[in-house]
Amino acid sequence: MRRIAGIVLAVLLIGGVVAAVVAGRHGEDKGTATKTVRGVIGSEKADFFADPDVVNALAAKGYTVTAETSGSWAMEGLDLKGYDFAFPSSQAPADALSGKYHVRQPLPRPFYSPLVVVAHRSAAEVLTANGLATLDAPHRGTLKMAAYLDAARHDRTWQQLKGASRYGELTGTLFIVTTDPDTSNSGALYLAAASYVAAGGRVASSDADVDRTAPLMRKLVSVQGAQQSSSDAPFRGFLSGAGNPLVLVYESQVAALLQQHQDAADLTVFYPDTTADSDHTVVPLTRTGRDLGELLSTDPTLRRLAVRHGFRPQGDSTEFTAATTSGTDYLNQKLTGVRQAPVPTSAVLHEMARRARG
Repeated sequence: MRRIAGIVLAVLLIGGVVAAVVAGRHGEDKGTATKTVRGVIGSEKADFFADPDVVNALAAKGYTVTAETSGSWAMEGLDLKGYDFAFPSSQAPADALSGKYHVRQPLPRPFYSPLVVVAHRSAAEVLTANGLATLDAPHRGTLKMAAYLDAARHDRTWQQLKGASRYGELTGTLFIVTTDPDTSNSGALYLAAASYVAAGGRVASSDADVDRTAPLMRKLVSVQGAQQSSSDAPFRGFLSGAGNPLVLVYESQVAALLQQHQDAADLTVFYPDTTADSDHTVVPLTRTGRDLGELLSTDPTLRRLAVRHGFRPQGDSTEFTAATTSGTDYLNQKLTGVRQAPVPTSAVLHEMARRARG
């Protein structure tokens, strides 16, 4: 009990836990013997592991997964003794964890998801009319990162953009809602991409590099006020019509929404012309954890279920494109015109986040 309490206390102190998700023994009534695999995962994968079809697919292979959620960057501060795996949302925190626990490379990377910006139709129209974005389909476009960062640098307001006066909800400073870069993967990757563009296509690798873009990164974060540790809450708020008209989310959240046939009439998806992919990477802490990571990467059923939750399986784009054909008005299936920004090391990105948070 002391050990369990210690783990829970450590997680609460970090502030990264969102919820606990358990993939239980749905196969027990069939006599299926399973081994329990314990892990800590990014919160955006909670629905995947809680999906009864995923639970059954894992049980059919002999696994019961119990998982607690945490911000990907907060995992470095957790005591993971007794866990079989960690599953952060990108490679940088995974590499930091693998170094800390001396994990053998390569690390399994079952699936990934690009970062996108969702906008209400009114905001999308104003952004495109003012040269900050382009529309390539009725609900899909490209965000021009350099132009957007220039607007942020000059504290541009919606009222200063032509056409915004027609929409009462478009007021105040123009900004994108992101998660807390200290603890959350999407917020940290946003800074990685923004700093790369602001530095003229140079990835930060030193304190001097961080210094050069720190004032702008500070503006991008400070204008938001309090930030969430997970992208789920801002996305739900956006869908309900509350909050800011521009929100950074994972493409997987949009793709999953579309496959559930939910109303998306007021939704426009902007792919930043320079962004960072979220490579969901398993850090195996035991042999069983590595077996699970490799199973998630190779098992056809689990790959299909990952696509159902909006993720892009590594190594074969046809699975994602085939499953999302009906969503091409929203999704850039081939990521045409999207450039990947290299992500700084964990240490550099932590310092960037610290400076951005002030």
